[in-house]
Amino acid sequence: MKAPDLHVALGAGPAGSTVAAELARRGHAVRLVDRSGTGATPNGVARVRGDVGTVEGARAAIKGAAVVYHCVNVAYHLQIDVMPRIQDAVLGAVEAEGARLVVLDTLYPYGETHGQVMTEDTPWNATSAKGRMRAALDDRYLAAHRDGRARVVLGRSADFVGPGVLNSTLGGAVFPGALTGTEVLGLGDIDLPHSYTDIRDVAAGLATLGEHPDGDGRVWHLPTDRARTTREVFQQIERKLGQPLKTTIMSEPRPFGPFDEVFIGSYAELFYQHTEPQVMDSTAIQETFGIKPIGLDTTLDDTLAWYRAFLARNQH
Repeated sequence: MKAPDLHVALGAGPAGSTVAAELARRGHAVRLVDRSGTGATPNGVARVRGDVGTVEGARAAIKGAAVVYHCVNVAYHLQIDVMPRIQDAVLGAVEAEGARLVVLDTLYPYGETHGQVMTEDTPWNATSAKGRMRAALDDRYLAAHRDGRARVVLGRSADFVGPGVLNSTLGGAVFPGALTGTEVLGLGDIDLPHSYTDIRDVAAGLATLGEHPDGDGRVWHLPTDRARTTREVFQQIERKLGQPLKTTIMSEPRPFGPFDEVFIGSYAELFYQHTEPQVMDSTAIQETFGIKPIGLDTTLDDTLAWYRAFLARNQH
């Protein structure tokens, strides 16, 4: 017999782990699934090994689930080949098991917006290969819902920021350098407004969608504080640390710091996100479900604290 309240998070990166922690905090039974099944596990969460690359593996991973949260991601250079296969497996599994599916999504399907504010009504005009791939996946998710094969909802996030977030333009390329007085990387034009979504708002938004089936069958923008220029974000970090940042601006894609040649080669087609404003509006989810995003000031305080501890643990 299916447990009525089992929520399963697929993927144990920052998003999946933070979602699992948020669901446990809300009192749900939670299973966190990834390919290793080992590592730091949030309180109240059962972590298990699983491979969602096949329908059989995905069915085993989500068995007994009422709600499944798809937070699996892969390296940029593998996405076009791997993400559609994972979609096939996860959709097939939730269809067979009768679970609802909450999908963590990106802004890539919109493509270049030429500075227009992105809402859930913004056209999907991606020209990049990864943007077109994401748009095709999203079309298939929503078609599966419309056709009654699965109950699906999508939550889109801007660039991640927050405790535990390393691989983001406001992550490992910024905070370690800020705290150690070494180089901090800014991409493109840092005087353009750019939305950043706190990873805990990603989790709260997805958990809220998981608890509200009435939101199914559409895209929602996850709760995100108002956009600032990246320069303003850097200045706020400087004020908190009481010292200037040693900022290096990367005006075009090239390997730097945590971004190696393979990553940059695959990311280059998305570099438009740093040469035009990236402003995401999350009014709909905030007003519909009464949730507010964490303010940037708190996000930066908590992220700096997390990185201080992270750097202390990793000193050699």
